[in-house]
Amino acid sequence: MQGQAQQQAYDRGTTIFSPDGRLYQVEYAREAVKRGSASIGVRTAEGVVLLADKRSHSPLMEPESVEKLHKADDHVGIASAGHVADARQLIDFSRRQAQVERLRYGEPMGVETLTKTVTDYIQQYTQIGGARPFGVALMVGGIENGEPRLFETDPSGTPYEWKALAIGENRADIREYLEERYDEELSLDEGLELALSALSDATDELLEPDGLGLATVTVDDETYHQYSVDEVEAVLDEHDLLADEDAEGDE
Repeated sequence: MQGQAQQQAYDRGTTIFSPDGRLYQVEYAREAVKRGSASIGVRTAEGVVLLADKRSHSPLMEPESVEKLHKADDHVGIASAGHVADARQLIDFSRRQAQVERLRYGEPMGVETLTKTVTDYIQQYTQIGGARPFGVALMVGGIENGEPRLFETDPSGTPYEWKALAIGENRADIREYLEERYDEELSLDEGLELALSALSDATDELLEPDGLGLATVTVDDETYHQYSVDEVEAVLDEHDLLADEDAEGDE
């Protein structure tokens, strides 16, 4: 009983290390991320692809109200997995930092600098009493000095750079799929196909345009572009990943 009570004490304390050097609240925040719907990022030679699974749990919900993809600046997009409310706070913070950089220096903020500014902010919530860690992970993708960059933020406040990654539900299965098929010389269109195929493979079903968020940031114009439902449908149809609505209606 005494050992269990000590375990609970470490469990409750956001700023207290356990004897084996763990911060339990940070680990629980990572579990919250794993419960969120998946987001996938792919860095290609021509730009960055961000894909988010935003299927709603009820047909009464408006698909547009599910926010998984965000424009942080003209050249940077962010996808999230985990607690949506936590993600919104970090998105607003990243947008403010990007605008401050433009006003102060007259130039866009680097993708790596923006990511590390956000992770520094996240890290503060792992060592301040009375506050919990953010239960969300972000994928930050954009163009920096003409080069595509793709980063992940962790609830611990650690940034990671990736060629391709997945966060949220089915992360391990999607990552395995990406590792087997990723190539650094992929075109943007091939990157789109890879991300969509990875999600379809992980869910064992074809995809519906209403349940997806898709965005790209290209090297040519360094501009974030979020696809409309019609554009997503056209991409899915092109790659034979579009769910047959008529067949579903007959079931």
